[in-house]
Amino acid sequence: MANSQLYPFERNRYYPGKMLTTADFQAEQSYHMNKQRFMSSLMYGAGIICGCNVVNLDDLSILVESGVVIDGTGREIIIDSSLVKKLSAIEGFEQLHTDTACLCVRYKEKDIHSVYAVSHKESDQEYEYNRISEGFELFLVDKEDYNEGIEFETEFLQSETLFRTSNYEGSIVIPTIACKGKNVRALLKIKKLSNQEVKVSYKGILDIPSFTSPEGTEQIDISVDEVDLAQGTVFTKEFWMTAQKHTGIETNIILRSGSASAFENDKAISVENSFAMKIRLSEETPQALIGRELGRLSLEMRQAMTRDNIKLAEVDLLRTDSAYVIEAIREPVTNQYIDVPAQNAIRNRYMEFFVKDVDIAEKRSADIPASYQIPLAAPAASELKNVATGVLEIPLGRDAKAGDIRYSGEITHGLGNGNVFVSIGYEYLSQDQTLGASAKSTVYGNPELFSRQAQQLVDAETAVRVLNDKGSFVVAARLLHDVDFLVLTYRWVAIKFPNGKELDAEDYYGKTITAKTPTVVMRPRENYYFGVQFNNMDPVSITYELTAPGSGEVSVDGVYTAPAKEGVYEIRIYCSDMPMVCTYAYAIVKSTATEEDAGSIAEQEKEPIVKIPDLKL
Repeated sequence: MANSQLYPFERNRYYPGKMLTTADFQAEQSYHMNKQRFMSSLMYGAGIICGCNVVNLDDLSILVESGVVIDGTGREIIIDSSLVKKLSAIEGFEQLHTDTACLCVRYKEKDIHSVYAVSHKESDQEYEYNRISEGFELFLVDKEDYNEGIEFETEFLQSETLFRTSNYEGSIVIPTIACKGKNVRALLKIKKLSNQEVKVSYKGILDIPSFTSPEGTEQIDISVDEVDLAQGTVFTKEFWMTAQKHTGIETNIILRSGSASAFENDKAISVENSFAMKIRLSEETPQALIGRELGRLSLEMRQAMTRDNIKLAEVDLLRTDSAYVIEAIREPVTNQYIDVPAQNAIRNRYMEFFVKDVDIAEKRSADIPASYQIPLAAPAASELKNVATGVLEIPLGRDAKAGDIRYSGEITHGLGNGNVFVSIGYEYLSQDQTLGASAKSTVYGNPELFSRQAQQLVDAETAVRVLNDKGSFVVAARLLHDVDFLVLTYRWVAIKFPNGKELDAEDYYGKTITAKTPTVVMRPRENYYFGVQFNNMDPVSITYELTAPGSGEVSVDGVYTAPAKEGVYEIRIYCSDMPMVCTYAYAIVKSTATEEDAGSIAEQEKEPIVKIPDLKL
C-alpha cells in the first residue's frame, strides 16, 4: 500500500440513498489510516520505540529481537517475536559489494485469507484475499549507499572551514543564535576523506567576546592531537561557553590571527589564518528558541525528509569469493529512539542515579545535560546610575521647509537640578531583513550619513539647551531639506554628573583597566578582539570607540576590523558606567604583516599603554 503521500485528506460524504461501492469503503479506511499516520509522523517522528536489538548468533546468523518501529510516514512496524536469520537469506545480500552493510527494516503489506468471490464473474477473479496483513521485511544495503536522509541548511547552525587537504577536512560549527545567560556549544569536526594511513593534529585559539569559557576567560583553545580516523568517519570535540548578559544583540567568534597550525603526521599543512563568525544574541530561553526554529520547518521540507525504512544495525563482514563471516554487529550512532510519555516514570527513576539534588522533571527540560553545565563566569553589568531616557516629539506643521527651525516643549528629565548632559537621536522604524520584521533604530549625530540606507530618515540639525536650575531641557531642530513629515520623533538620554560633594574618590581611584594585548600588528581588513583585564575591580560593561575617523570599525563587544589603508590606529576602551576609567589599544596595519612583526612589537611593549585622565575633586 503506497503511503508516501498521506494528504490532502478526503472522507466519505453520506446522504440518503447513496450506493456504497468498494471504492467508498476503501476511501473510508484510507481516511482514518492516513490521518493517524500523518499525526504519528509529526508527533513522534521516525525511529525505534522499543526492542529491535540485533545480536550476532554465529559466523553466519543473526537474531533480531521483537520490537516496535515507526517509519517516516507514521506507519507502525511491529516485530511481534524474535527471529533468527542467516545473513545470506536476507534481501539485498547478493548485491553487497563492500565489507560494511546496514541492516534495515521497512513496512510491508501482504494479502491473506483467500475466499470464494461471489461476484467473481465481474472481476474475473474466482478467489479474492479477504484480509491485509500489516507486516515488515528486513533488507541489507551497503553503508556507503544508505541514504541517511536529507540535511537542510538552516539559519540555526553555521560552520567555518579550519583546514582541508586530500586526507582530512576540519571545521568549527556553532549556532547562529545564542541565548543570553545560557550555555552554548561549539563543535570541532574533523572528517577523513581518504584511506591513507595518516594522523592529523590541529591547534588554534578562538576569541569569544560576549562569552565566557569554563575557565572564566574570553578565549577557547581548540587543539586536538594525532587524530587517526578511517575513511568517511568523523571526529568531534565539543567546547562549551556561556553567553554574557549585556545589552548587545550581535557578537563575533573570531579565530585569532596567527594562532592556527595543523600537521599531518609531522608535515605542516595549510590552515585558515583568521575568520569571524557572526552570532545573534537573544533574550529567549533555549527551549523557546529551538521551538521557534523547528516550527519554521515547512510541510514540504518535512515530507522530503521522510524515509520508508529504519536502520537497525551495521554489520562488518569478512568476505571471500565464495563465503563470508560476520565479524561484528554495531548499533548505529545515529539510531533514533523515540521518547514516548509511557517511559517517563522509568526514565526518571534511572536518572536519579546520575543527577544529584536536582528535580528530574526540571532536568529533562533543561537546555543541556547536567555534565555540560558550566557556571556563569562573568557577572552582569552594574545598573546605570543617574541616567534617564525617554521619547520626545517636535511638531513641524504642514508648511515645514528647508531652513525652518522648530522647538520641542520643555521636557523634565527627572534627574533633578545640577549638571546634566542630554543627547538625542532620531528614532524610526524600518524593515530588517535579518529579523524578518520591523525593527526600531536610533541615529545619534548627523542622520544625513545614513540617509541612503534608510529613506525614512529626516535630515535635520539639532541642539539641546539644558536648564540646569529647573531640571529640564528644550530641543531645537533645523530642517536641511523639505519634508512631508508632520512630527519628528527623538530618543533622549540624560546623564547627571556628580558634583564634588557627590563624587567618592574611592569609587574610582585604584581601579584601572588594561588591554590584554595593547598593540597588535594586523593585515588590512583583518579582525582582532581586544580583551580587557580588570585591576582592583569587578568586571563591568565595557565600551569601545575609535579616536579618529577612517580608523576601521570596532563592534560593541571589542572586535576591531582594520581599515584597508596601512597606518597606526588608536582604540579607546573605557568602563561604560565610569568613562574616566579607560585605556587605549593600538593597531598597526601593514599589508605584509607577519607573526615576527607582532612578536617584535610585543617585546618592545613591556608595559601596556594606559591613559587615565586626571580626576579633579
